[in-house]
Amino acid sequence: MEIIRKYFDDFTDTQLQQLGQLEELYKDWNEKINVISRKDIDSLYEKHVLHSLAIAAVCSFNKGAQIVDIGTGGGFPGIPLAILFPEVEFLLSDSIGKKIKVVQEVAAAIGLKNVTAVHSRVEEIKGRTFDFAVSRAVAPLGDLWQWVNHMLRKGNKMGELPNGLICLKGGDLTAEIKASGLYDKAQAWSVYDIFPEPSFQEKFVIYVPK
Repeated sequence: MEIIRKYFDDFTDTQLQQLGQLEELYKDWNEKINVISRKDIDSLYEKHVLHSLAIAAVCSFNKGAQIVDIGTGGGFPGIPLAILFPEVEFLLSDSIGKKIKVVQEVAAAIGLKNVTAVHSRVEEIKGRTFDFAVSRAVAPLGDLWQWVNHMLRKGNKMGELPNGLICLKGGDLTAEIKASGLYDKAQAWSVYDIFPEPSFQEKFVIYVPK
């Protein structure tokens, strides 16, 4: 938790309590269902929670925004973002049912009222539109955009940035962005510039406006 408070100093007591519960919950669930790498579980707050919150450092979401988390896994980046933005609605999707069970149990245990978790590939979600899509290391940028582009509403009133896709990625992304066909639209921020921790070198936030 200390590393979270190093970079954020405006949490409410409820948010601090929710964040503080995550370590024990994820350690417990990880013993039953492996949703986080064994070598990373002791670095949960840095490598998973803080990493997820890099999205918030790039774009603050406004009250009433609706956001879909593509391939949320154990709930990242969706759960940390939902804690930070309690008046924003989050739909967390994943194709693996046991991971969604963990998300549902963690969200219920900490009292998150703004999270819905669904066992579904995001491209199979019907009849829903969103202001933003978020994701962490799920698929190539071009695939992510193809899956969610039609679900995103045009607009610029629901966050600091106009509506779009915001994802966390690592490594040399030049070829991936070029292959996506989004080279002229995509913007990138270094996570290490936002949170200068060694584990965030070569980690990036990528944004594509609708």
